[in-house]
This record gives sequence, structure tokens and C-alpha cells, in this order.
Amino acid sequence: MNGDLRATIVGFGGALVVLGALFWFVGIGDVLAVLADARTSVLIGIALVAIAWLSAWGLSLRTVLKTLGATITAPTAVLVYAAATFANNVTPFGQAGGEPISALLISRASRSEYETGLAAIASVDAVNFVPSTMLALVGMGYFAATITLGRRLEFAAAAVVAIAIALPVGAFLGWRHRYEIEEAAVDVLTPLLQTVSRVVPRTSPPEADALAARIEGFFTAVDRVAGDREALALALGFSTLGWVGLATSLWLSLFALEVTAPFAVVLVAIPIGAIAGITPLPGGLAGVEAVLVALLVAFGIDLVTATAAVTIHRGATYVLPTVVGGGTAAALGVNRREAGTE
Repeated sequence: MNGDLRATIVGFGGALVVLGALFWFVGIGDVLAVLADARTSVLIGIALVAIAWLSAWGLSLRTVLKTLGATITAPTAVLVYAAATFANNVTPFGQAGGEPISALLISRASRSEYETGLAAIASVDAVNFVPSTMLALVGMGYFAATITLGRRLEFAAAAVVAIAIALPVGAFLGWRHRYEIEEAAVDVLTPLLQTVSRVVPRTSPPEADALAARIEGFFTAVDRVAGDREALALALGFSTLGWVGLATSLWLSLFALEVTAPFAVVLVAIPIGAIAGITPLPGGLAGVEAVLVALLVAFGIDLVTATAAVTIHRGATYVLPTVVGGGTAAALGVNRREAGTE
């Protein structure tokens, strides 16, 4: 069995165990009973909001690619972003594990270099962190001004503030020391790829100079994106719309169960829940659900309703892009091994 397929199967197996434990603890019968009463008209709205979210982030990707000189139509950009989401959803560690495949998907669809695709998806990911943190800070500011934060909410507030500080500091330090990172990457990857080429048939490792040139091409592409302020502002706008769409999906999931929560609740829950996407489980499956349920409960929503709402929300924002994106990835004919040797 292919090693990547085996890792994916094991990852999904682990996620199902965690999800099973969550539903067993909450009470699967109780959750199903609540889901049965969900309003159908609202569920349709949630699906439309999920499509709007994917479209917004797909347009953000198109904006970044245009900055890098790669042309792609808006519908294709949305489908390709769905395929990138699929790659993240079926590989361990979420975006960290799926980015090599995402980059290859983007480079094929836009007929650009692999480094351009990698720089594009990395830039979109970096752009997405900014509005998510800002929206979470707005949400926490609302609660800090209107209620006394309990211990769980204090923990959530601390997490939001820590992210707001750590991300820009990490980005600044990483960019300032990018040449040292390039040298270290060449030193590590060159012998690693040479070892892989001896094990995997029909592969040839790049020379150290060629690898350094490709890494330098990646940093150059990222620098071009960061230097185009107009395009960067547009990408941030699309990203913000996408985050608002994700938050709206969770809010509507609660509303479908006849729970009207302050919108600030989902503005805080969605970005913090997204952090769980870096867990070893595919796309953060089970980890994201557990975090979202815990946060909703911390905001005063009962456990069964919170679990049912998160189930609806993740059905729209995890299952839908995985199905659509999987079809797109299959059409482009990309597999993980090919991405690793591109």
C-alpha cells in the first residue's frame, strides 16, 4: 500500500475514533434528535454561504496569482482553491501537509512554475491570518466590554492575543532571516532528496544550486506579492469576506437549531477553531470540532446543541469543499508523490 495512502487512512481512522468519543460523550441519540429539527431553509442558506466562502478565498488566490503574472479565470480559481482545500483536508497537519499538493494544483491550473504556485498558496495563507485575528479581537473586545469573562473565555482571550502577537513577529523574523532559512533548507533538503531518489524509482534529485535557485524563486515571488499594495489590499478584502462567511455558517448552524447567539461568539470561535487544523489528523478533523464545541459551550450554549451546530457547520465547510475539490484534483491528475518531486 502506498505510504501516503496508508497515512491518510490511519489519520481518518484516528479522527473517527475521536469523533466517535465526542458523540458518545455528548449522546449520539440526543444530537440526532436535535439535528432532525433543524430548519431546512436555513440549511440551504448554510450551503450557499459555504460556496460564498470558497469563492471569496478563491478570488483571493486569483488576485495573488495575477500579481505573480499568472492568469486564471475566477471560476477556475474557485475550483482550484477548493482542490487545495481538499488537499489540506485529507493530509495530516492540515495546510502544512497539503501545501505541496496545493502548489502543484495551482501551477498546473495556471500554467505557471511550481514555485509560483507555492508562493501563491503560501501568500494566501499568510493573508488569511490577518483578518481572522482582527475579527477574533473584535469579538473578544465585545465580550470584554459587555460581560465578565469566565475562566474558559479568559483562556480564549489569551489565545487570541497570543496569536495576534506571535504571527506578525514570526513573519517579520522569518522574512528578515530568509537567506539563512534558504541556506538551511538547501543543507537539509539536498541529502534528503538524494536519499529519496535512491529509494523511489524514476526520480532524480535536484542539485544544491538548482534547489537554492528554486527556493530563491519562491522568496522572490512572495516579495512581489508583498510589494503590490493594491493587490494585497484586495486579497485581504476577499479574505475578510471569507472569514465572515465561515463565521456566518456557524451562526446560521446555531440559528437552524433555533439558537440566536451574538455574532461575536462565532467571530471568536472560528479563528481559534482553525488553529486545531494543524493537528496530525486530516484537515484537523475531530480536533476542530472538539475545539468549536468547547468554545460554544464556554459561551453558554448547551453541549448537545453546540455539537449539533458544529456538525452542520463542518458538513458545509469540510465535506462540501472536500467533495468538490477532490473532483478538481482528480481532473488535474495530481498525487502527493508527484508533488514531492515537482
